[in-house]
Amino acid sequence: MDTKYDQQLCDKRVAQQWQQEQTFAFTQNFENELFSIDTPPPTVSGSLHIGHIFSYTQTDIIARFKRMCGKNVFYPFGFDDNGLATERFVEKKHGVTGYSMQRSAFIKLCLEQSKASAQEFQNLWQQIGISADWSKTYSTISPESQKISQSSFVDLYNKGYIYRKEEPALYCTSCFTSVAQAELDDIEMPSHFNDIIFKDELGNELCVATTRPELLSSCVALFYHPDDARYQHLKNINATVPVFGNTVPVLADELVSPEKGTGLVMCCTFGDKNDIAWFKKYSLPYRQSVGFDGKWTAKTGELAGLRVEAARKKILELLTQAGALKGQKSIVHAVNVHERCKKPIEYIVLTQWFLNILNHKEEFLKIADTIAWYPQFMKTRYRDWVEHLQWDWCLSRQRFYGIPFPVWHCQSCNFMIVASQDMLPVDPQETAPKSGCPQCSSTDLRADTDVMDTWNTSSLTPYICSYLASGKTNDPFNTSDAQKFLPMAMRPQAHDIIRTWAFYTIIKAHLHNNTIPWKSIVISGHVLSSSKDKISKSQGNNPLDPEKLLEQYPADVIRYWTASGTLGQDVAFSENQLKIGLKLQTKLWNAFRFVKEHITTAPTEQPENLGTLNEWLLHSAHETFVAYHEQLEKNEFGHALTTLEKFFWKDFCDNYLELVKDCLFKPERYSADTVKATQWTLSHVGLQLLQMFGPYMPFITETLYDALYKAKIGCSSLHLTQFKTAEYNYPASLATTNMLLAIVAEVRRFKTEKQLSLKQPLSSLILHSVHQELLKKLVPHEQLIKGITHAESLVYSSGDIESPRLFQREDVWLAEIDLDHIITKEA
Repeated sequence: MDTKYDQQLCDKRVAQQWQQEQTFAFTQNFENELFSIDTPPPTVSGSLHIGHIFSYTQTDIIARFKRMCGKNVFYPFGFDDNGLATERFVEKKHGVTGYSMQRSAFIKLCLEQSKASAQEFQNLWQQIGISADWSKTYSTISPESQKISQSSFVDLYNKGYIYRKEEPALYCTSCFTSVAQAELDDIEMPSHFNDIIFKDELGNELCVATTRPELLSSCVALFYHPDDARYQHLKNINATVPVFGNTVPVLADELVSPEKGTGLVMCCTFGDKNDIAWFKKYSLPYRQSVGFDGKWTAKTGELAGLRVEAARKKILELLTQAGALKGQKSIVHAVNVHERCKKPIEYIVLTQWFLNILNHKEEFLKIADTIAWYPQFMKTRYRDWVEHLQWDWCLSRQRFYGIPFPVWHCQSCNFMIVASQDMLPVDPQETAPKSGCPQCSSTDLRADTDVMDTWNTSSLTPYICSYLASGKTNDPFNTSDAQKFLPMAMRPQAHDIIRTWAFYTIIKAHLHNNTIPWKSIVISGHVLSSSKDKISKSQGNNPLDPEKLLEQYPADVIRYWTASGTLGQDVAFSENQLKIGLKLQTKLWNAFRFVKEHITTAPTEQPENLGTLNEWLLHSAHETFVAYHEQLEKNEFGHALTTLEKFFWKDFCDNYLELVKDCLFKPERYSADTVKATQWTLSHVGLQLLQMFGPYMPFITETLYDALYKAKIGCSSLHLTQFKTAEYNYPASLATTNMLLAIVAEVRRFKTEKQLSLKQPLSSLILHSVHQELLKKLVPHEQLIKGITHAESLVYSSGDIESPRLFQREDVWLAEIDLDHIITKEA
């Protein structure tokens, strides 16, 4: 082995080895328990950032651990490359817009870019050591995924869960599409309460406080609380809207908060969900002010053609001119914004597809209790989200690059034709039913032009994974293959998409097959920027490009940093943690250079007599593995690594390797059995250490395995070996070795205080104890004590000792140790 670890050379060789030998390829093995991972498909909309490396590496740590526990790990990988995010990326990169190109040409451009970006992503994942089966990959826009997604729509439509309705919808005028409730964020924004004067039928002033005066053209009613004494006289009268002059009814309703503003509110179509509730409850007219392009419509008079900020400024000018603006008050309030572009949401009436989820909220809450959540408190986030749902899931999106609804609308009789399963996948704008309308035989059919919410496909990843495992897509929700495959073992994901990916996947598995999608869900945190914000592509706050980071630090070291995070908790990027990882990598290399030198002639079978020191190491290694295993079974990879490092640095390197050097370098001083037992123990525990470090630092551990163990064991990769579970329990050896270590530590302390080299010879080491039995226990270990302390002789004394000391007599050094004192101190 080289003196220094050549990280670039070794990592490249190991990566090529894994790829050429298909080390992590999945095979159907019914002897081993299946452990299937529903890996999150990253959005193909730019480049990866350090947050991706953080969360995906944590998943890989678990996958590698389960593989060495003997599980048949199914670890596929997907790429989420349909939907708005990919559209926007393609538009920005190529300087085009979907609206300025032919639909087919734009979709072709998106497909080409998605494929290229997915390959870039895969190259980076392989560089960081993700042990997925790269022959089992999927794209959420592939024909197979489209078939599964459209099959889901057809199945749930036929079961009565999906409906189409003209309904006020959450609409993003920046992205030109409707969105679902789960795609909203709340952002605190500055604004004003504007006191606007309406007049009743007798000319009396009515003051309404609003933050959205620009919607005055959509005002259809005024409301007050039925118990508000201030406004009882307004019952059954009308009011005149300032500037626009139309009259609207004044009504009473419990939704009004008397304490907010003036207690008198205007209902506009639409400013918020209360407006929608009143619109439906009182059959109010629909007056649309905001167009689909975000501009005020022609019906809004002088506001026509303006966008929201300009429209607000203009209406305030008009109100001032009319003497109808009584006052303004600065406020800060929460505003619903689209999570993708961070622009405020509008409400516009559209005919759209919805999945009925509100009627099943109790079912979805109960399902959460049948899934293991790691960490457990994340289940609360899920429950809070479900409990506060107010909208059915809007599946429609008014975009180009997505999976179309397999539906046609007959223009002759208005019958709606839903594709049969054998027609899927289908683009209804390119293909129509040959037989025409089944109701009236007309061939005048109009394709549904909306595409599905990308989450409609992402929520089906367990079924897509089932296809990857079986190769079958026919009737994906009613095959024995899917029913056997679900639930998968684990879903890893970040906490911000519990309300979307986790929730929607639970919905689909329940409504399709009355099952849960996975047995457990493992929630990771985010990597935070210097401003403590989540690092993400859409935020544009990614100072750490993974490719550049990999040029500065080995992949193993970056992986080490990812394991420092606590499950479910956000973490700030730490270069200091990378430096600690570098030290560990160097220590592993140096320690195993020593190991390799001394295990070439180690016996393959465990010797009958191991000796106290070897029994101590095996005892400690077993305790470490038990704790390590328990922690990783709970997905606590950070705690497991801490446990492992403590054993490696202290017990193995600082203590055991130092204690056995004399035996290994000067074997003539020890019995042949002791030497062989030490060589076997060094080899055995060394392999166990490489296995335990393997999930965290797979490249260096594979390199060391190749150099030390591969030829002997015969397994092609360390990561395909399995943990040995033999129990080693030697409490007596543990106690004796602790005493030996205490002696060594005391001598080292003496030498350090005298500023002597630790290799400074001692003429005599005098060991004092009033307990003869204690002194007798040390006799078998005389050579070991002399070797590590560099003492020429040991003297045992049961007499009194004034104080422990290191002193010089003539030209030689001697040391006296009070065994009773140091043992009491250690205890």
